[in-house]
Amino acid sequence: MSRLVVRAFSVSLDGYGAGPEQSLEKPLGVGGETLHTWAFGTRTFKKMFGQEGGSTGVDEDFAARSFENLGAWILGRNMFGPIRGDWPDENWKGWWGDNPPYHCPVFVLTHYPRASIEMEGGTTFHFVTDGIHAALERATQAANGRDVRIGGGAATIRQYLAAGLVDEMHLAVSPVVLGTGEPFFAGIDLPKLGFERTEHVATEHATHVVLTRRPK
Repeated sequence: MSRLVVRAFSVSLDGYGAGPEQSLEKPLGVGGETLHTWAFGTRTFKKMFGQEGGSTGVDEDFAARSFENLGAWILGRNMFGPIRGDWPDENWKGWWGDNPPYHCPVFVLTHYPRASIEMEGGTTFHFVTDGIHAALERATQAANGRDVRIGGGAATIRQYLAAGLVDEMHLAVSPVVLGTGEPFFAGIDLPKLGFERTEHVATEHATHVVLTRRPK
């Protein structure tokens, strides 16, 4: 049975999931890349960037786990690209180049229709204009029993949390303070939503916390 999961999502000590002023040059916002220091050195993420080597240990374990048993992804539009408003053309095809790391169907939330884009490596971007529930329904069907992962950003995850649809979250709390940016916990009452901590472990670069929603 498919679950809706958040995995390897980095947040700052003061609760921001991205820095301010996101742009083509700074897709994670000002200072946002510091949230992901824990991941950048792991074997899993180096492989994503076509590099050799990488660290092992707890950070790598969580990075590798974040890709296990995935059948589909859901992304907010900012996670697909920096373009706002109507699509000016078909040229932009995501941050990752011709072979994105998803390797399965990806459903992008947007207000503006666009034809699906088939990429190398099994990734196909589908653009959903009729809301989070429609995206989840399509992603669940595409996942065929495997998990559906919300890739972010923070606002997209908050929408699914507020709707009571997320089953499990792995957050990597990075030891940095951003001061401003995209708030992750704004308006979210995790205990009221039924979440409890089921795992936590700290490394030099992050505190990994898994939160699981209790069955109703």
